[in-house]
Amino acid sequence: MSNKLIRFDLAMKTMLRDKANFDVLEGFLCALFEDDNIKILNILESETNADDEDDKFNRVDLLVQDSQNRKIYIEIQNTRETDYLKSLLYATSKIIVEHQDLGDNFKDISKVISISILYFNLGTGDDYIYYGTTDFKGLNTGHQLLVKKRVEISETLAPKYKFVEKKIFPEYYLITVERYKNIVQKRIDEWIYMIKNSEIAEGSTSKNIDKARQKLAVMNMTEERRKAYNKYLINLAKDRDVVDTAKEEGREAGREEGREIGIYETTKNAIIEGLPNEIIKKITKLTDEQIDKIRDELKNFDTASA
Repeated sequence: MSNKLIRFDLAMKTMLRDKANFDVLEGFLCALFEDDNIKILNILESETNADDEDDKFNRVDLLVQDSQNRKIYIEIQNTRETDYLKSLLYATSKIIVEHQDLGDNFKDISKVISISILYFNLGTGDDYIYYGTTDFKGLNTGHQLLVKKRVEISETLAPKYKFVEKKIFPEYYLITVERYKNIVQKRIDEWIYMIKNSEIAEGSTSKNIDKARQKLAVMNMTEERRKAYNKYLINLAKDRDVVDTAKEEGREAGREEGREIGIYETTKNAIIEGLPNEIIKKITKLTDEQIDKIRDELKNFDTASA
């Protein structure tokens, strides 16, 4: 019996949008947040959501709401995107605005948690899971400013209250799949292992990961769904190849442009220092005509400046 599972990004695009499969997402979130009480209520509308397997091979988005009224934005990115963090900031800001009607009290503003599952290395670092949010620290002491809110304790007959830290700013989790070394040390590692390898690590016990094994198994697919899955993998490979080719062509163009700029600057500096063409030609491999053209440009610039 094969243990192979469908890729997690395709599961996000199709199966995990069904309420019957919320338990799989809940298991993943419980492990990440280290809280077994996570409960997904529904899928929220998002203009980036795509249901067709031919749509957006490089990026998959899902926006859900949990029982704490938090908006949890999950994104899978297959190839590197320029200014990724800026696009992430835009996405979380847009979610806040879209779920805050004009005239609503600011106390009801949406709490957004953003989770990025990245199939590339974003920046440099020595970990595979990063967490970030907005903190305020004293410029002189370095101590964090704690803002608290009063919360009623409902278990008591008489009104009683406690003060808890007020966390309203978006929280970000960046999971860099390629940095994960397939070593399971905690519950979230079992899910990252699954995401990276499309199979469950032996001995996994994380909440609902057994249900993920059952629901995401390739062998449970209908023939039609299996064909669609194979088509998805082929298109994903083609799409990545196009991106990689474009990157390589861009690097080559950049190297050539950089080389030309370097030669130009070297020639210009040599002319300013008063070196003759014979010496400049040996340094730059340019012709007399090319060097004289740069000389004329420098003369014209000096004349215009005067």
